[in-house]
Amino acid sequence: MKLSNTLTLIAFILFTYGCSNNDQTNSVADEIVNEVESGERSVTLSEASVELTFNEAELTLASHKKLDSTYSFNYSVKQYELKDKTSDADHRHCANSGKGQHIHFILNNAPYKAKYDASFEETLNPGTNVILSFLSRSYHESIKNGKAYELTVLENSDVKTIDFDPNASHLFYSRPKGTYKGDDGKKILVDFYLINNKLSENGNKVILTVDGEEFTITKWAPYFIEGLESGEHKFNIKLVDSSNKLIEGPFNDSGERTIIVEQ
Repeated sequence: MKLSNTLTLIAFILFTYGCSNNDQTNSVADEIVNEVESGERSVTLSEASVELTFNEAELTLASHKKLDSTYSFNYSVKQYELKDKTSDADHRHCANSGKGQHIHFILNNAPYKAKYDASFEETLNPGTNVILSFLSRSYHESIKNGKAYELTVLENSDVKTIDFDPNASHLFYSRPKGTYKGDDGKKILVDFYLINNKLSENGNKVILTVDGEEFTITKWAPYFIEGLESGEHKFNIKLVDSSNKLIEGPFNDSGERTIIVEQ
């Protein structure tokens, strides 16, 4: 609420209630001013309860091959149906893909590409390519059962461009992404993928920053951000230790990600 509008509202309250209600009027007016001066926001972050865990779902990279200008990838998917609509999608009340369940294909922590078939071709970057692939529900939430992902490192030239230790702790950004229209912008999924790491209140954490406001995450789970107004919004996630120091790794600071809300 703008300050000018707030002062107008206060004046209206004072006029309406009059002198006989001075105590009540001043209390309401002070509350409004304090809200403006404190900079309080209505943006909230909450854990999204998971009903369908897909504990038996499994993803493996069966084969990959370098072609003339691309690579072919062939994944094996078990106990999970690509292109199906996840059964709880309708009451999840967040953005959902009409094409169904899919694979999130993340190349060097760039925004993911949704793959609805287990075999496809992709262009890789010169040098080192770190590829995280994981099974996703139709509403873009990752499956976190320890078997539903594949981490692959491919060298596309003789020059190593990324120093990546597959045994170290890594964080990969997944959601939010893109433009959210209408009701899709009311509850926006926040999701990320951890490799070789556990979060806790006294240990490693994820720091989520939304438009400059920080949220501390101590559990690997999906979350919902609510209360974003129409317009552009900036997101960032970082993997930090118990002292809030960034854990070394090429992707443990996602950099700034921009989404658009249109309501």
